[in-house]
Amino acid sequence: MKNSLFVLFLFVIGLANAQDTYLQCGKIVDVESGKILSQKTIIVSRNKIKEIKNGYVSGNDTDMVVDLKSKTILPGFIDMHVHIESESSPSRYLEAFTLNEADVAFQSTVYAKRTLMAGFTTVRDLGGSGVNIALKKAINKGTIVGPRIFTAGKSLASTGGHADPTNGRSQELMGDPGPKEGVVNSPEDGRKAVRQRYKDGADGIKITVTGGVMSL
Repeated sequence: MKNSLFVLFLFVIGLANAQDTYLQCGKIVDVESGKILSQKTIIVSRNKIKEIKNGYVSGNDTDMVVDLKSKTILPGFIDMHVHIESESSPSRYLEAFTLNEADVAFQSTVYAKRTLMAGFTTVRDLGGSGVNIALKKAINKGTIVGPRIFTAGKSLASTGGHADPTNGRSQELMGDPGPKEGVVNSPEDGRKAVRQRYKDGADGIKITVTGGVMSL
């Protein structure tokens, strides 16, 4: 497909003040029928698709028209498993000791925008430091650019499990992480950890009952 693929979400952000927005699309990928439709107009009202009409349609003088006649439009992708605060790199293990929470927060905004620009308008974040919850809230408020995030906050595990944040550290640096840090070893710990994540604003709970591939 020679035409550039544009994510519809990108054209909707910031257009809420217009009465309606008319996206005049050269082609639309219809994922339900598996067909590519030509010369359609998507009508957006208050950040929601209201109607799709045949041909190129314009609204009233107060409406906004976006010319996408040379573009192909498709629905945004959904990634069901991300860790949006970070990315794999040779320095990732070292950064656990050198980055502060504020560093992780600023870094996560870069990954959020990069994810959206890659075409993913919704992601399910399954574990991080807790910054992922603040990131979700900032995106929802329009403070920063990024995909819609459903996050588990910090994931849960037993001591030495996949979500134990002290795995691979020396005895002097391990400390004794508990439910707040995501380490649970009893039903009481589990209840406390789940309630803490609810309090923090998590959308769900991730439990890693065994060691993971990346556990050290």
